[in-house]
Amino acid sequence: MEPSPALLDSAFWITSGAILFLLILSGFFSGSETALTAASRGKLRTRADKGERGAARALKITEDNERLIGSVLLGNNLVNILAASLATALFSRLFGESGVALATLVMTFLVLIFAEVLPKTYAITNAEAAAALVSRPIQLVVLLFAPVVSAVRWFVRGMLRVFGVQTDPDSHILAVREEIAGALQLGHSEGVVQKEDRDRILGALDLSERTVEEIMLHRSGIEMLDADTDPEAILSQCLESSHTRLPVFRDDPDNIIGVVHAKDLLRAMHKLMFGPAPSPNGLTDFKIADVAMKPYFVPETTTLDDQMRQFLRRRTHFALVVDEYGSLQGLITLEDILEEIVGEITDEFDPDAEHPVRKTEDGHFIVDGAMTIRDLNRATDWALSDEHANTVAGLVIHEAQMIPTAGQVFSFHGFRFEVLSRKDNRIARLKIRPLQR
Repeated sequence: MEPSPALLDSAFWITSGAILFLLILSGFFSGSETALTAASRGKLRTRADKGERGAARALKITEDNERLIGSVLLGNNLVNILAASLATALFSRLFGESGVALATLVMTFLVLIFAEVLPKTYAITNAEAAAALVSRPIQLVVLLFAPVVSAVRWFVRGMLRVFGVQTDPDSHILAVREEIAGALQLGHSEGVVQKEDRDRILGALDLSERTVEEIMLHRSGIEMLDADTDPEAILSQCLESSHTRLPVFRDDPDNIIGVVHAKDLLRAMHKLMFGPAPSPNGLTDFKIADVAMKPYFVPETTTLDDQMRQFLRRRTHFALVVDEYGSLQGLITLEDILEEIVGEITDEFDPDAEHPVRKTEDGHFIVDGAMTIRDLNRATDWALSDEHANTVAGLVIHEAQMIPTAGQVFSFHGFRFEVLSRKDNRIARLKIRPLQR
């Protein structure tokens, strides 16, 4: 059925123009929603810092995503419904009863292509640029629809609360760390981010999530000086030690009376023997307590981030770790915390110890039992759980519910663990390999 020329009057063209205009508005709202929600706030911040006003406005608008989306969806639905209504009236006038179905098909095609797919595709391809471009008109839309959106938001939150759902518009702020970590993991899997770069950034991000207890040197491995030992023996021990700072105890290793620095020790001994007024008794009159610094104790629950700040504020690099009862548990240094970010730090005075992880020709990994699970995961790209233990040996003991003997084999978490050696009640070395899936 052909439309009569009499029907193609001014009303027809005005209605057609209105529908076209509403489709353009619909595309604008759809593209703006996609651009503002897909744009990276980090990239927008960079653009804003360079003086781009559109990016600064986009940042401000996206601070309240709930209000933004409500305003854009309200505008988008209004123009879509109005366009569909006008099209239905127009096609019904032209084609009679079949005009409703025809209007539905035509408007679905036009809205899908020109008001949804096309603008959204452009917006997601150029998210930051598009967000900055539409920020000013969208800001006006948000202000215009603010009363209605506030009422709708109040109603929606009430409905969600009925079903036990609590909304938090600021939850995206708390998810920044997860977003960065996820982006790094994805970038590494795609070959864009190097493993070393990923580990360094993730290590820095994890400082506030990890405690001193997880990385400290356990008390069983601490080298100490006995304050009642002969000065010659103390000097010999300091010269042979690879450490520049050593804790000093008296009577009981738990009774730490100070920490001595090798330079302070050597200066004091040199002054005593070769100074302006040398002692006639030589080193016999030397008392190590006179040169020892006051010990610095920290609780084992202190986060690494807080502890690093304390080290920098106090201008010290060495702390003794105690539990809730004040008993010595270990020690931690600034270098230990930095190693969580940059990896193992060695110098010419470190002992030439074997690397804690060594891969054999048959695909197994020989691992020191005292190695932390986190370090093992970083070295091998595994994902062993450190929820119940800090070290590899601790994980095996926890899962086995016993202290294994050399030669015992266990399988858990998708890995095979073989105990190679045991020293007293401590697992010294293990052989690990992933189980074949």
